[in-house]
Amino acid sequence: MTATILAPGTVAELVGDAVTAPSMHNAQPWKFVFSPQGNVIELHGDPDRAMTRTDPDHRALHLGCAAALFNLRVSAVHHGLRARVRLLPDGSRPWLLATASLDGPSDEDHELAALHSALRRRHTSRFPFGDEPVPDALMDGLKSAARLEGCRLTVPGAWHIETVLGLVRDAEHREDIDPLVRAETSAWVSDTHAATGPRGDGIPAAAFGPRSSAGPSPVRDFGRDLPAADRGWAVFEKRPQLALLGTPADTRVDWMRAGQALERVLLRATADGLATSMTSQALEWPELRWTVRDPLEVMGHVQMVLRLGYGPPGPGTPRRPVAEVLEIRE
Repeated sequence: MTATILAPGTVAELVGDAVTAPSMHNAQPWKFVFSPQGNVIELHGDPDRAMTRTDPDHRALHLGCAAALFNLRVSAVHHGLRARVRLLPDGSRPWLLATASLDGPSDEDHELAALHSALRRRHTSRFPFGDEPVPDALMDGLKSAARLEGCRLTVPGAWHIETVLGLVRDAEHREDIDPLVRAETSAWVSDTHAATGPRGDGIPAAAFGPRSSAGPSPVRDFGRDLPAADRGWAVFEKRPQLALLGTPADTRVDWMRAGQALERVLLRATADGLATSMTSQALEWPELRWTVRDPLEVMGHVQMVLRLGYGPPGPGTPRRPVAEVLEIRE
């Protein structure tokens, strides 16, 4: 067991690694509280950063916070610590999503530590990918990564990929005609062209990616209502390589497991030289989400649609300062 209280600098490094996680519209809906007594880091969801229109049940918020939790686990192992995690530990505090009690030395598998180098290299890429298929061996590794977190990653067949892409287009049309949804998305979009700017969250113009010059693209167009003159045009892959991440049930615990599985898969893909993005539009509409699942696979609920391939990794997006998301109790 750790004999001394963790230094504030070490805690800040752990949280700094944690917040490199992806979140819906890069809203970064998390807060961390460190209690020196017991070396416990609490992970709280931030309701002020929730998407009330497109994520009313806070499913996506849980996914993002759980991805940050996985990064915290990776960072802990990297620092020679072990994170004993409890999910949803207090039913009377719904925004307390997890606790991580830190002690050491770590006896976890070395695979977690090996993912640390991918934390700050993982970026969502809204650029075209090449047509080179992801090798079966790499895909098997990604499936294994999901299983390690109690989830399932499946690769839909060609016919179902077309179904999913059709549902994405349907979701985009619904967003087009819903002014509240468009306003909610626009609130998290910035016209800055750098990962560092006046705000530490949201999607900067540099991360929009190019416009598609040949039909709809498989990524969300954040520049639709804030055109960027120098985005350019590009041809996206005709048949994106998609994977569905799912869970047996659809409870808050399932969401927390899925978020950790999502980040484990994304980091594993990054370490393997793959570019990634997430396609969540169809999952934001209850009437479409059920249809995303592949009826030929044993999967209860799809939690995320991933796009994988070989292409530009995508630019970094801003992150809030650690001091803004971390509270250290006396």
